[in-house]
Amino acid sequence: MKGTRARTPLMGRHLLIAAGIVAGLLIASGIGGRPALAQEPIKIGFSMALTGGLAQAGKAALLAMEIWRDDVNRAGGLLGRPVELIFYDDQTKGSNVPAIYAKLLDVDDVDFIVSGYGTNLTAPAMPIVIDRDLVFISLFATAVNEKFHYPYYFQIMPAGPDPAVNWSEGFFSVAAQQNPKPRTVALLSSDSEFAQNTVVGARVNVEKYGFEVVYDEKYPPNTPDYSPIVRAIKARNPDIVYYISYPPESVGLVRASKEIGLKPKMVGGTMVGLQYTSIQTSLGPDLNGIVNYWFWAPEPTMNFPGIDAFLKKYQAEAPKQKLDPLGYYLPPFAYAYLQVLGQAIEGSGSTDQKTVGEYIHNNPFDTVVGKIKFGSNGEWAQSRVLLVQLQNIQGHDVSEFSQPGKMVILYPPKFKSGDLIYPFPGWK
Repeated sequence: MKGTRARTPLMGRHLLIAAGIVAGLLIASGIGGRPALAQEPIKIGFSMALTGGLAQAGKAALLAMEIWRDDVNRAGGLLGRPVELIFYDDQTKGSNVPAIYAKLLDVDDVDFIVSGYGTNLTAPAMPIVIDRDLVFISLFATAVNEKFHYPYYFQIMPAGPDPAVNWSEGFFSVAAQQNPKPRTVALLSSDSEFAQNTVVGARVNVEKYGFEVVYDEKYPPNTPDYSPIVRAIKARNPDIVYYISYPPESVGLVRASKEIGLKPKMVGGTMVGLQYTSIQTSLGPDLNGIVNYWFWAPEPTMNFPGIDAFLKKYQAEAPKQKLDPLGYYLPPFAYAYLQVLGQAIEGSGSTDQKTVGEYIHNNPFDTVVGKIKFGSNGEWAQSRVLLVQLQNIQGHDVSEFSQPGKMVILYPPKFKSGDLIYPFPGWK
């Protein structure tokens, strides 16, 4: 037909090649499909305790962070770029931290850094952070910024604007509402930086709510036998016993308290470790009646968007790595602190440190642990330390602790899921 040129096989192949090139360009530019990730990743660096005393917690945090990375990359990355995590084992030694962060910044050329797990592994990085004007989000570090007052430090732990006081606010607030009101308090704290900071805050709340202190002592960490200490407390006959302890100490105190027959009206406090599944399954029904701080619990009031999907992924992988099978304590917050950073990068449209830092200061964040707004000192603008009472525990199986009604939230009122059993019924 005149005016029409017939297509030869060679022309057809050329058209197919051209169509493929055009389609590729359209996809790369975000037209007609999910944006392709650029070649240059956004690199986030950190140290993490993968060996040493905090290794189990550190590995659980790392798993959560890797789940976040994979979720973000599946969704198209940040600013169209893939996310890469670069990390080194700090061996649970604060002395290793400065060199790790120097290497991350000077050799690996990371775009952002976040902290490892815990106060002692966060504080050593602060001089480098401050010297280089970096955004720095920390993972469960207590009051690290109190002496630095650095504007771009942020803390994912929900301790609140005055962490030392906020830790025990719920405990003594709830105690003051009971009838008959308890009057006397015994305070026992580990001779460690965290515990000694926390007991200062507890003393503030004791005075605020009108209690009388009849015992206030500290003990050396890793004390082999807590029975003499508990006997001394029992001799004072306090209405409230408030313990501030690390995981092995918490276990020792629960067992000694049961053995001695301690029976105050309320017992618990800031006992780190009772949130760990391994300790829960070890102590089982001996936990019933204890009132303690918590950060997240499988109660209906804590069903934040995304938390179930995250826990499903974490719990599918954790047993393979021999990690905490439930992961309620640290992993959701390890996921959330990267959520904050990611949302700030996307929200500000930038990887500039100051721009991202200002965005974090000025905006709330929706995370798997709920909505977060940071105050001027980088802590949560409002405390959300939970007070829970362990109830209705019948045995030692993991399933006991994976369902509602076992870690009953008493405080704050917004998240309350049940009532306090008062007075403490004692150990059976």
